[in-house]
Amino acid sequence: MKRALVRYRKSAFGSYLIRNQKYAPILFFIGGFIFDTLTLGRIDRIYDTVVLCSHMTLLSITLYLYNTVNNDKWEGAFIRRYYEYLPLAIQFFFGALSSAFVIYFFRSVSMSKTMVFFVLLVLLLFANEFLKKKISNKYLQFSVYFFISFTFFAFMIPTLIRKMNTFIFIISGLISLWSTLALIRFIYRSSPGARAEISLKKLISIILSIYITINVFYYFNLIPPVPLALDTGLVAHDVRKINNEYIVTYEKDLWYVFWRKHSINFHRQADQRVYVFTSVFAPTDLKKSIFHRWKRYNPETGKWEVTDNLGFEVAGGRDQGFRGYTYKSNIKEGQWKVDVITEEELVLGVVDFVIKNTSDSYKEGMVKKSF
Repeated sequence: MKRALVRYRKSAFGSYLIRNQKYAPILFFIGGFIFDTLTLGRIDRIYDTVVLCSHMTLLSITLYLYNTVNNDKWEGAFIRRYYEYLPLAIQFFFGALSSAFVIYFFRSVSMSKTMVFFVLLVLLLFANEFLKKKISNKYLQFSVYFFISFTFFAFMIPTLIRKMNTFIFIISGLISLWSTLALIRFIYRSSPGARAEISLKKLISIILSIYITINVFYYFNLIPPVPLALDTGLVAHDVRKINNEYIVTYEKDLWYVFWRKHSINFHRQADQRVYVFTSVFAPTDLKKSIFHRWKRYNPETGKWEVTDNLGFEVAGGRDQGFRGYTYKSNIKEGQWKVDVITEEELVLGVVDFVIKNTSDSYKEGMVKKSF
């Protein structure tokens, strides 16, 4: 093995990589992201579950090895000779896991209030490329690890037990907290170097601060209700169910508005219904009540006023999501939005539109699509 390593270092390819090794963390980061983008699809697929669990397990093992490899017990061991590659492995798993969560969260039509948490994930994803020189900072290591661990269990536990609510979220957070503190304690007791570099009280305080912050985010509905995801959300002129297909007629937006399917302006004739159609992805066998909270902006008070809470239950397992719709007949002109929420009032997405009354039938940009 040692001879093979020497030949590799002397080869043209090996020499090139050594000369450009400062770019290696970026390449490993990008590699983790591309790997997940090409391979991950549904959180409840066996493949996705195995990949995410493998990433999390290997990340934990790699962190342990990286923080204890300088102990005397590893003297002459195989892993000691390849110590320099452990930070790259940590970055790969950080990149792979954070990119996986970004991919799953991005399925929502509108981030609305949950945009803050989503931005944190994106920042973590891109900040990972700058961790090469900072990865030795154990406070940073375990802070990022705990954040990823919390998100991992918040995804995985509802998916595995086919149930999600506030209690399950709390349990997920406690499991993540316990497992992270157990790993820190194990490393601290096993490594004199770790004991010399960190204050256990300070590190635990940082972890608890992150734990409290995430729970505050959840309390104020700033975290998407994973593993549910809003695949489609649009305002429509007509919705009909034919042979298990929903035929939706709506005004299409301009071609360059790629983030929204429907036009934000809804041209409505007198007595015409206004529909809001949504499809919500849920893992197989997970059932959940979903509500459309209709709101109208009151220009006199400058506030959004709730007019209706119309609900239906979703059942998981369909790739394109569980489809459902609500509608209103007596609806005033002006700004409207429909919050797509769970019974815990966690926001899946928001459908925004402006009602404009018209005397003639509006046909410009009208499309009919099956879901």
